[in-house]
Amino acid sequence: MKLWEKSVQVDKDIERYTIGRDREMDLYLAPFDVLGSMAHITMLESIGLLTRDELDILLAEMKQIYRDACEGRFVIEEGIEDVHSQVELILTRRLGDIGKKIHSGRSRNDQVLIDLKLYMRHEIEAIVKAVQGLFDMLQEQSERYRNVLMPGYTHLQVAMPSSFGLWFGAYAESLVDDLQVLQAAYRVVNRNPLGSAAGYGSSFPLRRQMTTDLLGFDSMAYNVVYAQMGRGKTERIVAQALGGIAATLAKLAFDACMFSSQNFGFIKLHDAFTTGSSIMPHKKNPDVFELTRAKCNKLQAVPEQIMMITNNLPSGYFRDLQIIKEVFLPTFDELKDILRMVTLMMEHITVNEHILDDPRYDLMFSVEEVNRLASEGMPFRDAYKKVGLDIEAGRFTPVKEVHHTHEGSIGNLCNAEIRALMDRVLEGFNFQKAHDAIAALVG
Repeated sequence: MKLWEKSVQVDKDIERYTIGRDREMDLYLAPFDVLGSMAHITMLESIGLLTRDELDILLAEMKQIYRDACEGRFVIEEGIEDVHSQVELILTRRLGDIGKKIHSGRSRNDQVLIDLKLYMRHEIEAIVKAVQGLFDMLQEQSERYRNVLMPGYTHLQVAMPSSFGLWFGAYAESLVDDLQVLQAAYRVVNRNPLGSAAGYGSSFPLRRQMTTDLLGFDSMAYNVVYAQMGRGKTERIVAQALGGIAATLAKLAFDACMFSSQNFGFIKLHDAFTTGSSIMPHKKNPDVFELTRAKCNKLQAVPEQIMMITNNLPSGYFRDLQIIKEVFLPTFDELKDILRMVTLMMEHITVNEHILDDPRYDLMFSVEEVNRLASEGMPFRDAYKKVGLDIEAGRFTPVKEVHHTHEGSIGNLCNAEIRALMDRVLEGFNFQKAHDAIAALVG
């Protein structure tokens, strides 16, 4: 069944090529397609294109389809082109001609747009919750190990004292900025394209503000041409925000691989979370973090793929946009899985609390000695030269204590301030507005 098919049947090879993986990808969108249709037909009744009885009958059937989609029972049958066709087919089978009325005033173009917007909105919330869980755990680890010193590095050379409090806390704060960017993407997502039809509006007196309110959007995408131009652009913006989270996790994964190696020995991974070798019986490999690094780098390439698909397209709809779904829709599940695994791994890390017993790290206290001498009145450059000459002559004896008190330093991690910043970012999403609207719609 094709919504556009008339008297001529399309060639089978053409059908296979043009449908591509749409039937597979559209299963991601099924619950959201139903929600968009429920809002649309509620609006159609308000302008006289459906009777109240027809609306009630349609909504009752759609609520059942929605439940089936949410619970994994919805399927797109062989020979059915996409999720929109399947929903309309189900309604027509069950209700007859009433099912054929739901498409008035819209196109598959704005149907897929609304599906994608609702899907992204839902999935962004799931990502935010997963990031929040990792953030909470990192802050707990930062507090737990706040007094355990470790070397800090520049150029991969031992540089100055750091701490596990700083290390865990740094990644927690990085996630705050990542969610700030994701919130900006969420605001781009949370605008209603329904009613733009094929990109040029409709002669029906559609009430676009009504569907905007029914679906809990912040506003509509006002200009109908721009509503269509937003496809591809919105996905790229969201993918860039997801890529920012992935970049933070990739860096953390690299640290974990390096710090758990025998040459560093700063942390130990839980034995149950490592893998072995088929030939070397002693091996405990950090495969989870290695795969995390690769998966995160792959996710960071998604915006570039979307850009290359859309880069040379003028305004209006083109079938090229279909391919974006294959690239983009699975990224949410991939990132959620990564976040779950990183949270699990980091929660069960064992920290080496005696790293500084090793004399190879003695020189990282040289700056502390320079600062001590400068505090006692010696000019900084003279203090720097004295400590440098002592090191060259083998006379330097480190004092393995630090007294950092400024904001964000070893002795003043500012974890409470970082948590307050995260709380403000989380509040800014205002997911509850969408929850309330969808709850009212599905009853």
